[in-house]
Amino acid sequence: MKNKLILFLLAAAALIVLPLIAQQFGAGWVRIMAIALLYVMLALGLNIVVGYAGLLDLGFVAFYAVGAYMFALMASPHLFETFEWIAAVFPNGLHTPIWIVVPLAALLAAIAGVILGTPVLRLRGDYLAIVTLGFGEIIRVFMNNLEHPVNITNGPRGLDRIDSMRLFGFDFGRAIDIGDFRIPSVTLYYYLFLLLVVASVVICHRLELSRIGRAWMAIREDEIAAKAMGINVRNMKLLAFAMGAVFGGVSGAMFAAFQGFVSPESFSLMESIMIVAMVVLGGLGHIPGVILGAVLLAALPEVLRYVAGPLQDMTGGRLDAAILRQLMIALAMIVIMLMRPRGLWPPREHGKAAPTQVTVK
Repeated sequence: MKNKLILFLLAAAALIVLPLIAQQFGAGWVRIMAIALLYVMLALGLNIVVGYAGLLDLGFVAFYAVGAYMFALMASPHLFETFEWIAAVFPNGLHTPIWIVVPLAALLAAIAGVILGTPVLRLRGDYLAIVTLGFGEIIRVFMNNLEHPVNITNGPRGLDRIDSMRLFGFDFGRAIDIGDFRIPSVTLYYYLFLLLVVASVVICHRLELSRIGRAWMAIREDEIAAKAMGINVRNMKLLAFAMGAVFGGVSGAMFAAFQGFVSPESFSLMESIMIVAMVVLGGLGHIPGVILGAVLLAALPEVLRYVAGPLQDMTGGRLDAAILRQLMIALAMIVIMLMRPRGLWPPREHGKAAPTQVTVK
């Protein structure tokens, strides 16, 4: 127990100091770390649905989009320029603080999760994956086309001029100076995302050890047996979709504030596949494994953008960072499925004896 405490303290100190060191080499490195933390939150949310409850969801990016567009509409001048009555009611604009944004993003995403979960309760496996994939694409198409006859999302042009995140008057979009040392905005967002990731890990860990978590795992292993034991399978599935969507909605709101711009292209099918790949790569149902998979697939392809120059020169410019990103995801998934089918850091199998060598006489 003492060794674990020391390890946690060292990891916490490293996570706090690392962006301060990385910002000396450019804000781009801190930005990569912040984006990786966003993907960790997304992967933890999807892990509730896929890892705990065993429901293959390929439309998880829809909840990410709901949270992002919710914050973008509440923190950009788009609504005031489009609807005169909103401008009359809020003449100074809506500058929504974080303590309103986070619960609202969580609530809207949870409602979207229930809306998705209700019609697919009887579906399993490939059929469930196809329907959830379609739900994610429906949300993206809606965001792309809700500009006529009433312009709500500004269509493919997206929403810009989004306010930065604010908390009790503190603006994460402005750098702060401590003596001669400056902490830029991207580093402040990193610390905000880090706090949210820590809270997400605690929530996921408590859920895993709770009666709800055990019910999800029972449904994952054998739905018929779980139902025979008295578990309300319908409600547990809906709760899994809603809880996973909460993480997606909050991450989307953070993404909109961090980027200052959202468009339908940010929530494509490839993003959903990326998040699923993170969970499968790290280890289904295992929080440390999911974090590892999210960091690897979110950060390493971005790092390759800085080292892809020589490869581009060797191929006459035909190989760019985007191709390397896709190639890395594909190769990682193939290698992991062949070498470690349960992921890089899978959970321990409870209740099973260690394999022993059998001697045939």
